[in-house]
Amino acid sequence: MTPVRYAHPFSAAYWRDAAAEIRDLRKLVFAALMIALCIVLGYLPAVTLPYGGRVTWGFLARALCGYVCGPVLGVLFGFAEDILSFFLTGGGGYPFFFGYTLTTMLGVLIYALFLYRADLTVWRVVAAKLLTNVENVVLGALWMSILSGKAYLVTASASAIKNLVMLPVQAALLYGLLTLLLPPLKRAGLISR
Repeated sequence: MTPVRYAHPFSAAYWRDAAAEIRDLRKLVFAALMIALCIVLGYLPAVTLPYGGRVTWGFLARALCGYVCGPVLGVLFGFAEDILSFFLTGGGGYPFFFGYTLTTMLGVLIYALFLYRADLTVWRVVAAKLLTNVENVVLGALWMSILSGKAYLVTASASAIKNLVMLPVQAALLYGLLTLLLPPLKRAGLISR
């Protein structure tokens, strides 16, 4: 049976299908592979752009997982990925803080709400990336303020500028990756288009 595509996530059928992904062994294996990919991508050096932005790579695997696995399995993936990444990589010298796990989970949820079982369009990718960037700014500045005592608005302002500058680069990378992976994902039966 070919999976149904949805124009929006505001239906009971959408959420029934999304919840059913937890019982799909292929989707569970895919989510596990995306966790491994996030960990590997965390070791790749960030690319510094001429105007000061830095491209890191983990968002690509998180968005891909949301695209294929949906919001329910995607949130579980986000939880597992952040916890495992922290403990396997040592957290970069920072103490564990659940706020960052929550940020990862919400980010994957946003990607899934825009991309899971939906037509892949530029506007969907840009909107998903924009909202994840806003979430990163708002929550990232809050967590930084809690952990370091830095002023929220100062941290949020600097983060907002960086995320705004990075938005077109990240959205282009994400759209290019999803477009490139569309045929093999379809052949593997992981998505329907």
